[in-house]
Amino acid sequence: METLPQIYAARVADGTLHHDAAQEAVLPEFERIRAALTIPVKRGFFRKAPEPPKGLYLWGGVGRGKSMLMDLFVEVLVAQQVPVRRVHFHAFMQEIHRGLHAARKSGAEDALAPVAREVAKDIRCLAFDEMQITDITDAMVVGRLFEFLFEAGVVVVTTSNRVPDDLYKDGLNRQLFLPFIRLIAEKLVVRELFSPRDYRQDRLSGAQVFFTPANERSRAEIDKVWEQLTGGQGAPLTLVVNKRAVEIPAFHNGVARARFYDLCGRPLGPADYLALAEAARVLILEDIPQLGRSNFNEAKRFVTLIDALYEARVQLIASAAAEPEMLYVEGAGAFEFERTASRLREMQSEGWGRDED
Repeated sequence: METLPQIYAARVADGTLHHDAAQEAVLPEFERIRAALTIPVKRGFFRKAPEPPKGLYLWGGVGRGKSMLMDLFVEVLVAQQVPVRRVHFHAFMQEIHRGLHAARKSGAEDALAPVAREVAKDIRCLAFDEMQITDITDAMVVGRLFEFLFEAGVVVVTTSNRVPDDLYKDGLNRQLFLPFIRLIAEKLVVRELFSPRDYRQDRLSGAQVFFTPANERSRAEIDKVWEQLTGGQGAPLTLVVNKRAVEIPAFHNGVARARFYDLCGRPLGPADYLALAEAARVLILEDIPQLGRSNFNEAKRFVTLIDALYEARVQLIASAAAEPEMLYVEGAGAFEFERTASRLREMQSEGWGRDED
């Protein structure tokens, strides 16, 4: 049975992966879990199930290969017939809240118990990508949920851009969340993936990121970028902001894709755009129209969106009716848009969006 370091080395040798010493250094943690989970469980009335191994909390800057290592880990577990589920953390929490709503409607005394049992059923490992807690409702649920999972013997492996102590940082009633951080330290091995190389930026390095005009040729070029960043994968993502649903049409491994009217044609505000900037490290935004009197409200939202992306240093890839300086040339707000145009231009520069931590 091949080990993860052996599989990683083989893929480096055949050119599928680039060798990275930082990635190689954390592989033993994934291998430790793989080896434990592939030991056959002997069944019988007097046989006690083996103690599950500690999980893994892998954190580090964006684009360092955390999701790639997670994918490799899950791929190997599936091939070796270990029941495992991989899910993006945002999508998982949406699933939990839907389950809680249904359980409450059915009159369950403890709504979380049946939801957690359903999650733990038939799996031995739960792999989360991009754990981040930005919502008070998630913060209040996630600690008890993980307690249920650990009690059921489920091994949790997760990636995050933040060290555990920074989860839900400065959040409302954060003191109620601190026991969860202690639970992570108890049940998961915490490791940093410290690599100087940002592979996501490398894929975009020197590439065009602003396409004009927004036509079939631009769409074809953006399709290529999406394929390059996500392998063509993607599923809708719902962000819950102040109990409202914000729909992102396509999302995969921190890369979001939407059209202008998906984000600016709806009554969204700063909190919605901040939640998007927290969830995504790359936003592909298509079909930005000419802006002016006829779509003044949409233009105001666009300015707010760009401010949120800029402050969070999110990489923007866009198609638009014109170059930034020519998008909004007349009407109320045209003068104020000059700052947005300048930011759009800066966000096209080489190295924009690199992690600063």
